[in-house]
Amino acid sequence: MHPATRTAEDAPGRHDAGPGGEAIAALDLGTNNCRLLIARAAPDGFRVVEAFSRIVRLGEGLARNGRLSPRAVDRGLAALGICADRMRRLAVARSRAVATEAGRRAADFPAFRDAAHARTGIDLEVISPEEEARLALAGCAALLDPLVPCAVVFDIGGGSIEFVWLRVAPDGAGRPRVAEVIDSISLPFGVVSLAERFGSRGRFAASDYEAIIADTTAQLAAFERRHGIRARIAAGEVQMLGSSGTMTTVAGVAMGLRRYDRARVDGAVVETAEAVAVSRRLLALGGRARAAHPCIGRRRADLVVPGCAVLEAVCRLWPVPALGVADRGLREGILLDLAVGRPSAAG
Repeated sequence: MHPATRTAEDAPGRHDAGPGGEAIAALDLGTNNCRLLIARAAPDGFRVVEAFSRIVRLGEGLARNGRLSPRAVDRGLAALGICADRMRRLAVARSRAVATEAGRRAADFPAFRDAAHARTGIDLEVISPEEEARLALAGCAALLDPLVPCAVVFDIGGGSIEFVWLRVAPDGAGRPRVAEVIDSISLPFGVVSLAERFGSRGRFAASDYEAIIADTTAQLAAFERRHGIRARIAAGEVQMLGSSGTMTTVAGVAMGLRRYDRARVDGAVVETAEAVAVSRRLLALGGRARAAHPCIGRRRADLVVPGCAVLEAVCRLWPVPALGVADRGLREGILLDLAVGRPSAAG
């Protein structure tokens, strides 16, 4: 139940027309990316038959004026049109299309949603941070270690950053299950808004990098005080799993991949010290060098550094020995819901 391998720029996906259950689809329109997974329901969940991802930067300029820019609207509608064509071609029977932070924050998002429906037939649902965290957790929970009793699962998104603090236990077959979600928090910024605030044509000063670390740490301080996560880490009771593009990029660079390979990155473990070292190397690179890296690409070159600063803040605050890496999350959570017939939060 893994999506097809993607590149750092665009993931055209793959099409497997083999036998299976009805076609189901999950669409995630985020602040930076538009992503689609089409799958066939199976007894153990689902089997992905096509994947698509395109960087649309829907949240470009949103932090400054609270509205979607005309160019962002055009990019978003174009990507949704491609998604609609693919869903029609594979005769998708059931789907859920969600929008996250850009949809929550843009004053004119209702107009965008109406235009998207008129042009593509896609009904976009703006979900809450809590629903976003639930779906992302459901999608990547299988990568948790069932023998480590607590976990922090995080997603460094384009417009917001989600953290979930939970208890983990083995199921009857020794696989991980979420025994209890203790708490969650959504930070009101992400790599797109941070890049616009701190980056100048893709260049980031060391002082800007440290400012992002300080701001992220301050935002998480009350969460840490409530739960004493550092003390649980010192006792060896906590694992951390990152499901964001930042985390998968850092892992790909740390592994020395000449081309991003989802099969190698998803489920990998990166030592925390190595993750920080890679983050610092990416900060030191110029924008052109980052754009040329096969695990980054031109359209993400200015976003990876603020993501790395957030990641380093997390590593400083919660110094686990190693970080789990997930190239899966919200869309897989939606597909799991669809496969078992669970209704959406909206209905």
